[in-house]
Amino acid sequence: MFSLEKKRWQWLAILFLSVVWGSSFILMKKGLNAFDYTQIGAMRIFLSFLILLPIAIKNLRLVSKKNLGILLILGLFGNFIPALLFALAQTEISSSLAGILNGLAPFFVLIIGVFFFGNRPSVWQYIGIFVGFFGAFWLITNGSLSFLGSINRYVWLIVLATAMYGASSNLIRFRLQELNGIQITSLSFFLVGPLAGLMLGFTDLKTPTLSPDFWPSLIAILTLATFGSVLTLFVYYSLIQRAGPVFAASATYIVPFFALLWGVLDGEPISSIHIYCLLIILLGVYLSSLGRK
Repeated sequence: MFSLEKKRWQWLAILFLSVVWGSSFILMKKGLNAFDYTQIGAMRIFLSFLILLPIAIKNLRLVSKKNLGILLILGLFGNFIPALLFALAQTEISSSLAGILNGLAPFFVLIIGVFFFGNRPSVWQYIGIFVGFFGAFWLITNGSLSFLGSINRYVWLIVLATAMYGASSNLIRFRLQELNGIQITSLSFFLVGPLAGLMLGFTDLKTPTLSPDFWPSLIAILTLATFGSVLTLFVYYSLIQRAGPVFAASATYIVPFFALLWGVLDGEPISSIHIYCLLIILLGVYLSSLGRK
């Protein structure tokens, strides 16, 4: 029986998250063919809100003064704002690079957990996270510290988004233990969905319909909302509560492999630096899993 209490199911959950999230970057890229980044981010959240609305209404009784603010913060900084930041970043950087940089999330999970939530990861988790961070840092600098001055500024949008993911993961683990993954997902989207719909309504929705890529782009965004947000967050939020935020966030270390694969299939240039950094990041995943209870 499926149970995230068991390690084999936890690893299968990691694989599922990695495959779906690794595909989300190419879906954002395809969405940008017809829509702008604001429309993609807002539509992703609003469609997720509509999909989850029946579940959210059923779970409204679980909202309290204690968790209302946390759920709102989670909806904004764990979903809405990162969705906008990633879409904006991909207007200037490749989907494969965005996917690799997403691997910074476990680093922020660890740092924020230690300094603000009193989390105490194992020694191997410390080592693994910093090995993965080194791989991501090497990628950002293109293997040279002298490259720091010419880094594409859009890269920092993804760094900011992953920091928000890190904070959100810790909030779920340490402040929302009374709710399960489905409840957290539905209620957090319920709180920010109307805001996303309002933002979407103020954009120019006519221009995308004139694009020859309108329908493929719309399907890409719908797929992104259904799989990249709704289904994966059910699993991810549940995994955080069963296996801890550091291990759950390690899924984002495997994401780059699938992001790179989609990038190659779509004709994006891949350098040896990309491959080396990916291998270092995967080593970080393995090390962070050692010694985990």
